[in-house]
Amino acid sequence: MEAAERLEAEDNLPTRVVSLPSWSRFLAQDEAWRAAVLPRSVRLRVSIEAGVTLGWERFVGLDGASVGLDRFGASAPAEVLYEALGITSEAVVEQVRLLRGSPHV
Repeated sequence: MEAAERLEAEDNLPTRVVSLPSWSRFLAQDEAWRAAVLPRSVRLRVSIEAGVTLGWERFVGLDGASVGLDRFGASAPAEVLYEALGITSEAVVEQVRLLRGSPHV
């Protein structure tokens, strides 16, 4: 939510946050509902996963990106790990800004 607020305030970028805690429940919905939640016309998408990002490409598409944990071996309180591993609102804002600069988005 913090990243969305920053993108709207600093970049004047209308931002939508979608919580998708269960891929199977999302995919069980009819196509019209899924398209209303994740419109095909919105290609600038970033997933945020406090775990492995594998699988999110299905939802962010070829022009999207994922912020998450794709390596292991660290132990610390969540806030410390998120900062050390780049799972932060700043990382999300940076990823969106990089995608916006892409000629494909």
